[in-house]
Amino acid sequence: MSSSPRIHVDPSSNEVDLFSLFQTFWQQRKIIAATSAVCGLIALGYAYFVTPVYQVSSVLRPAAINELDALNRSGVYTLPPSEALLKVGSSLESYEARLSFFQANEPLFSQYRRPGRTLEQSFEEFNRDSLKLLLPGPKDANSLSATIGLVLYYPEGVDGEQILNGFVDRAITFAREQIAADLKIIVNNRLTELKGKIDAARSNYETEKQARMATLFENDSLKRAQLQDELKALRQQLKVERADRVAQLSEAIGIAKSLGIQKPTTPSAMGDSVRAGDVSLMRTEINNQKIPLYFLGVQVLEAERAALQQRKNDDFTEKRIAQIARELQLLQTNREVEMLNQRQNEDLFLKGVEPLRAEIVRLGGVSSMDFSALKLVSVDRKAMNPTNPVKPKKALIVVLGFMLGALLGILIVIARHFVIQRREELHMPSGSMLQGPSSVSMSCSEILPKD
Repeated sequence: MSSSPRIHVDPSSNEVDLFSLFQTFWQQRKIIAATSAVCGLIALGYAYFVTPVYQVSSVLRPAAINELDALNRSGVYTLPPSEALLKVGSSLESYEARLSFFQANEPLFSQYRRPGRTLEQSFEEFNRDSLKLLLPGPKDANSLSATIGLVLYYPEGVDGEQILNGFVDRAITFAREQIAADLKIIVNNRLTELKGKIDAARSNYETEKQARMATLFENDSLKRAQLQDELKALRQQLKVERADRVAQLSEAIGIAKSLGIQKPTTPSAMGDSVRAGDVSLMRTEINNQKIPLYFLGVQVLEAERAALQQRKNDDFTEKRIAQIARELQLLQTNREVEMLNQRQNEDLFLKGVEPLRAEIVRLGGVSSMDFSALKLVSVDRKAMNPTNPVKPKKALIVVLGFMLGALLGILIVIARHFVIQRREELHMPSGSMLQGPSSVSMSCSEILPKD
């Protein structure tokens, strides 16, 4: 049995002879080697028996500008490629999208199910530990060179390629459905606004139509009242004129009777009536004086007076009365009002709605847009099953096992060395300790180990 080298320590300085310590490491190298080997074997066993973890990744880039041209030219929804990429990234990060994909593809995640855990609890573990999203930085967010990465860590026995590619496709579909829903809401809001404007124009038209009809009826009523007043005044005037004429005739009849004028005559003819009756004369009288009425003679005047007294209606004596009757007959029916009431499609007469109708037709085409072919992002790299796992790193684990074992062996040796040294100091005679600067002395026989 080998004995440990004796180390002389100056009690006042508490210094340790490093050379003696290294000699101790050398003597106890088997302990260090054994500890390192044991730890290395444990690490090797762990590296070979732990479940391997694989990694797959996918990279998304902004889509080309022409892929989003149809959507941007709609004039309703503007989506630059960088924003489309961020929308897909938001879908990839969405808890709802991840959970829906997890629930829809439960057979792919059978290895993540644990006894006693609900589906949501299993998803929480998967979502927290297995799926990582790499978003672009603030400087790259609006750049066409920006990328979004998605990394999946999964144990052996899981089809990571199918999971990651399927989830990326589901996230793109999810973002596409959100855009379609947003576009539908925007289009519906605009259609509601346009239809409201058309309804307002229709209401305005109805108001104007009723106002126009009321104006026409009012004008007709006013004109009818004026014509009736005029007719009444004319009839009253004719009646007064007839009474005046009867009075004039009565007066003239009296004068004619007093003069003995029975038949129509003239003043000249009355002057010549005293001459001989055998003389035949033809007289022509020209003057600008009005002959008094009584010269017509009693017979004529009485006949006219009798006719006037027997007259029941004087309307035929005035042409204006016939015109008034014609105008009143025309006012019985307003043809403009009749045509307004007979309109079948009143929307054709609305003013200023042609651009609104054209916009409604255009928005109808936008709402029927096929979003299944809308390419929001470009999948720069799809996930592919790796050939080697990323965890565990066997070589690194074994090397670290050996190093930790060696360190543990060194600690054991150091602890053992100081324990032995302490025991020797307790049993060493007091006079054998050296004083002064040379506090530690060893002979060659003491340095070399003894068998």
